[in-house]
Amino acid sequence: MKKRLGVTVSRQIMDSQRLHPQATGDLSGLLNELIVAAKIISAEVNMAGLADILGQSGKKNIQGETVQKLDEFANATIKRRMEQCGYICVMTSEEEEGIIPVLDGYEGKYTLAFDPLDGSSNIDVNVSIGTIFSVHRKITDGPKGSERDLLQKGSLQVAAGYIIYGSSTVLVYTTGEGVHGFTLDPSVGEFFLSHPDIRIPERAKYYSVNEAYTNYWYDGMRKYVEYLKEIDQKTGRPYSLRYIGSLVADFHRNLISGGIFLYPRDRKSTDQPEGKLRLLYEAAPMAMLVREAGGLAVTDDGQDILDIQPVDLHQRVPLIIGSRFDVERAKRFVVS
Repeated sequence: MKKRLGVTVSRQIMDSQRLHPQATGDLSGLLNELIVAAKIISAEVNMAGLADILGQSGKKNIQGETVQKLDEFANATIKRRMEQCGYICVMTSEEEEGIIPVLDGYEGKYTLAFDPLDGSSNIDVNVSIGTIFSVHRKITDGPKGSERDLLQKGSLQVAAGYIIYGSSTVLVYTTGEGVHGFTLDPSVGEFFLSHPDIRIPERAKYYSVNEAYTNYWYDGMRKYVEYLKEIDQKTGRPYSLRYIGSLVADFHRNLISGGIFLYPRDRKSTDQPEGKLRLLYEAAPMAMLVREAGGLAVTDDGQDILDIQPVDLHQRVPLIIGSRFDVERAKRFVVS
C-alpha cells in the first residue's frame, strides 16, 4: 500500500466502509466517536503537569490498584462519549467491576471493552501511556447488552486498537483488513495517516520483560530469556532488552521495529496465579492487532490468545506477543 499524504483517519474509515456495500456505517461511527474521546484525553494528558490531575485519586479500581487522577478522567471521558453514541449496547472498563450500560434509547449492535489509560503508574514520570479498545458484535437478543455480549473470544473481534500518548499521539487500529497508524496533528486537531499497512518484522530486535521477576518464573521462561542473551548465529548479536513497563508503549515499539513482549505467570503468586494482564482489555485487542500485522500472541503454555473463551470480565492471562518467528521459538521453550 502506497503512503497517501494527507489522508485523515476519518477518510480511511470511510474508504474501508465503501469496500463493504452491506455496511451500515455503525462501526465507522463507533470508531469516530472513540477518536473524539482520544483527542480529549490526549489534550488532557498534554496538560497534566499544569492542570493538577497528576498523581493518585485515593481510590482503588476493581483490580485493587490505586487509581490515578488521569485514569478517572480518561474512564469518564470514554463513558460519556460512548453511552449515547447509538452504536454500542454495553461497555466494560478495566477500571470498573461490572458492565457499563448505555443510555436508554441509544442501544446499538456492538460492544466496547476498554482500558482507559494503560501504563498509568508511569503518569507521574512522563512515560508514554495509552488507551486500548476492543469491539465485538452483539450476540444476544433484545436491545440491551449483557455480560454475555462482552465475554466473547478475541477471534470474534470486529475492531481493536490503541492510542498512545507520547512525544506525539498515535492511533493504531484494525478492522480485520490490515493495521494502520495515524499521528495527531495538534495544530488542526486531526489524525493523519503516518504508518500505512503496518507489518511487524518477522524476527525481533528487542525483547521486553521485567527481569526482576526471573526467580519467580517457570523453568522454560527462564531458559528462553537466557537464550535471548546469547549471541545469535544469524545476526551475530544478542537480543537487546527494551522494557518501559507500559504495555501499549512496549507493544508499539515492538510492532514497528520488531520485538517480543513477555509477561509470564508468577509461579509463587497467590493473588494472580494466572498472570497479570487482562484478557478483554489488553491481551485480546493486542493479539488481534499483532495477528493482522503478521505476528502472533500466545499464553505461556502456548495457547493462542484469540482462542481463549473469557469467563470473567476481569480475567487475567500470561502473554507472549510479538514477531512471529520469536513467539514460535518461545513456545518451544515454554511448552513442555
